[in-house]
Amino acid sequence: MHPWHDPTRSTDERVKELMAAMTLREKIAQLGSAWISADNDGDVAPMQDVFAGGTDEQTALQHGIGHLTRVFGTAPISPDEGRRVLAERQRHLIDNTRLGIPAIAHEECLTGFTTLGASVYPTPLAWGATFDPDLVEQMAAAIGRDMAAVGVHQGLSPVLDVVRDHRWGRVEETLGEDPYLVGMVGTAYVRGLQSAGVVATLKHFAGYSASRGARNHAPVSAGPRELADVILPPFEMAVREGGAGSVMNSYTDVDGVPVGADETLLTRILREHWGFDGVVVSDYWSISFLETMHRVAEDPSRAGAFALTAGIDVELPDTRCYGDTLDRLVREGGIAEELVDRAVRRVLRQKIELGLLDDGWRPEPDTETAVDLDPDSNRTLARRLAERSVVLLANDGDALPLAADNGSIALIGPCADDPRAFLGCYSYPNHVLPRHPELGLGIEVPSLADALRAELPGTSIRHERGCPITGDDRSGFAAATEAAAESDLAVVVVGDRAGMFGGGTSGEGCDAPDLALPGVQADLVAAVRSAGTPVVLVVVSGRPYALGGPADGAAAVVQAFMPGEEGGSALAGVLSGRVTPSGKLPVQVPAGPGAQPNTYLHPPLGGSSDGISNLDTTPLFAFGHGLSYTEFGYDELTVDAESVPTDGELEISCVVRNNGDRAGTETVQLYLDDPVAQVARPVTQLVGFASVPLEPGQSRRVTFQLHADRTAYTGRSGERIVEPGEIHLMVGGSSADVRLQRTVHLTGETRYVGSDRRLTTPVRVA
Repeated sequence: MHPWHDPTRSTDERVKELMAAMTLREKIAQLGSAWISADNDGDVAPMQDVFAGGTDEQTALQHGIGHLTRVFGTAPISPDEGRRVLAERQRHLIDNTRLGIPAIAHEECLTGFTTLGASVYPTPLAWGATFDPDLVEQMAAAIGRDMAAVGVHQGLSPVLDVVRDHRWGRVEETLGEDPYLVGMVGTAYVRGLQSAGVVATLKHFAGYSASRGARNHAPVSAGPRELADVILPPFEMAVREGGAGSVMNSYTDVDGVPVGADETLLTRILREHWGFDGVVVSDYWSISFLETMHRVAEDPSRAGAFALTAGIDVELPDTRCYGDTLDRLVREGGIAEELVDRAVRRVLRQKIELGLLDDGWRPEPDTETAVDLDPDSNRTLARRLAERSVVLLANDGDALPLAADNGSIALIGPCADDPRAFLGCYSYPNHVLPRHPELGLGIEVPSLADALRAELPGTSIRHERGCPITGDDRSGFAAATEAAAESDLAVVVVGDRAGMFGGGTSGEGCDAPDLALPGVQADLVAAVRSAGTPVVLVVVSGRPYALGGPADGAAAVVQAFMPGEEGGSALAGVLSGRVTPSGKLPVQVPAGPGAQPNTYLHPPLGGSSDGISNLDTTPLFAFGHGLSYTEFGYDELTVDAESVPTDGELEISCVVRNNGDRAGTETVQLYLDDPVAQVARPVTQLVGFASVPLEPGQSRRVTFQLHADRTAYTGRSGERIVEPGEIHLMVGGSSADVRLQRTVHLTGETRYVGSDRRLTTPVRVA
């Protein structure tokens, strides 16, 4: 047994022994990846057709390899066949390379394990709408168990990009527009995935979501203060609080510096300030983009040198810049071998921590039992998440919940009988299977029409599509209007179809020019409304759309952010009243389609100011908004001190009460406003939240422990400070629904805080 195979030795000792035995070429091989026999006709990554060569297995693995790319997620393969193929490739590495080092196998897992037949959970934007980190952690643990069961070691999730412009195509992949919400829910995902022994990968570090014009890969003009106070905190939370094992760089450039070559972000901030000790992997071909797109490198070898120097350890998804070209550059003295060694140590450490180098490790499964990647337990979790994520935006009290004797319903709209509308762009049915129509969706996904008929067996339900999701075809308007006129209620279901690179209305590379509903869907809603029948508007989308026109006159409005395989059941349950809605908006819903970008995190001049601009950016529905079928009351606000030192802590509590006649869950939200500061600050920002389930008539006390660090911001000097002065505390049901408030004072000297500051607000519910 070689010393690096001995699990009784320390990890550092094992790494040192193994590196001493490695040649330079074997070291460099550990920094590369292999995408063997990639489905190059596909569109699962940017520039795949240019860079992917369908690597020959023998060539790719002759010196060993760092990662194996998407054995399960590239082309359709059953779980059992994928497990066999992956084991064969690992066996090849063990038996046919000099040192026999296995690879890390990575896969996408944004809405579940992205492979044929695996459960598809709601999109991350829906996770944000739950405001329920514990439930998201349970989901991530289930995803991790499924991946580990077939030999996968690393998942390329979660996305911690904070939404800055809702037109961006990848909004569906994010957790919302508030850094604290994104950080709390994203960190919970990290904990869950890694509890199953699968490494979580934070992406996209950093700035990707702040691109100019919300265009994919476009330059980012965010200043250092926006970067520090809005973009970076979720990543810091997931590193410091969640112990994330991997980070993936952003494609974009920030103020002209491509992130893939930015040593300040990838080494000084990430490692030296935050203490990250995991592995940085490149987003697919982002190292090549330093040459071909950013044009800061003259050839692949220089692109590789820039990335390695900045702190990228492994090139994904294939090896173009870290292979022979990097080997030559080191031998010619163009880059120090110590930089190679630095990255190799990190990769080998991770392989040891995963158990891949333990004596007796074998890639073959311990059992030949067939793998089920969509068991009932997964579907139960998917349904719970979907139910918690549905947001009731408006309700006149008469339309919803649906009456037991509903009479007749006209179910109208392009998303009403389309199960794909519930699935995100990184779900396998929308990501890969459109190229394999003979396989269908690979799992059971009831549409809303299917689910509503099952939910309301005694109700006459007539479906009319009305129009497609995109295009200007209005030929179905007349039938839709007629169906509405002849029914007691019209449920109009509009929204998105997720896709990739222009193949949908939401998803990677599917950016929007404005926030109007795609195609002629808004006109369809208006046509149906003209029939005079009460209308329930249901929006199933990957981003918030402007509803100032479509929602006018609607009896109720419901928002679902691509709620996954059980989305039909969840929506039907909310409409019928079987499920009491509890979702809250992780992004505000605008009234009009223009005046973008705009989020709730703005200083006074970033909002609507009478007499200053003719553009009104007041949202139709605010961040954190969400109604219920019951009513909640807030009272008995207590704050344990009127003043607190700049290094002190406050206890804020209130009583929340269910004043209605049915059980429900309220998300109590704590906001603060810093009215006088060195720099322009947001008029309100989320600093704490708690989901509180309540029976009819029940009350519970919610207590927040708010440390002064949670008021910190980046001052004029560029350092993060806690400043003495007045702070307004606000508690309520949304950023615009403040029920209780109190002013407190921070006292003492201005305090400079670093990466040891408090990042979270503990909360107790009694």
